[in-house]
Amino acid sequence: FRTALRTLEKDEAVLAVKVTEPGQDAGVASRLATGMRAFAINVDVTSGVSGFLAPGDLVDVYWTGRAATGQEGTQKDVTKLIQTNVKIIAVDPRADIDRTGPAVARTITVEGTSEEVGRLNLAQLSGRLTLALVGHGDTTVSEPIEIDHDALLGIERRVVEVEKAPQVCTVTTNKG
Repeated sequence: FRTALRTLEKDEAVLAVKVTEPGQDAGVASRLATGMRAFAINVDVTSGVSGFLAPGDLVDVYWTGRAATGQEGTQKDVTKLIQTNVKIIAVDPRADIDRTGPAVARTITVEGTSEEVGRLNLAQLSGRLTLALVGHGDTTVSEPIEIDHDALLGIERRVVEVEKAPQVCTVTTNKG
């Protein structure tokens, strides 16, 4: 038996590109490359590019959350690019690439290595993930990005070092 890969209309000719090979699975697992794992990312209208995502698209994944600054355990809000050129293999529970228009998804399934899946899982649990659609044919590699409020507003903080007066050691002797 064969399974339809795309939506078939009534009285439409069944073409080889619209069905699987005999006995082949049509699910998400069949779309994964060797060594890759599927991971679901929760999205909404603002984090999921307003519904313009489709299987086969590439996205950059940004994480926004609270991070330690290293100064006595203080924390600040940060947005960081954590994954680039991540391939979408399904939108919501559908893995077909036919669509009639934008639809707001609740879940995007992406593929990644075990390490990438671990990174995405921790990021999703500890903050908010936002996706940025990569244009078709775009081969540029994104640089590591980390933005905090200071960088956003162009504020430069300087550490002022206070000079300490040299310590003077004295000995007082009382003779009675």
